[in-house]
Amino acid sequence: MAARLKVTQIKSTISEKQNQRHTLRSLGLHRIGDVVVREDNKQNRGYVRTVAHLVKVEEID
Repeated sequence: MAARLKVTQIKSTISEKQNQRHTLRSLGLHRIGDVVVREDNKQNRGYVRTVAHLVKVEEID
């Protein structure tokens, strides 16, 4: 089974750039404290890199 990423939103999107807000929505995050588990692939890694200052990421199996 492939590794997965557990992504938790830890900061607000207020005063962030529009593309960062859209990236969080693409990940499935809507408010502080939301958690999603996504497949570990290049696309999701790119999403996480774009909003790294707004989220906490953990690798899970």
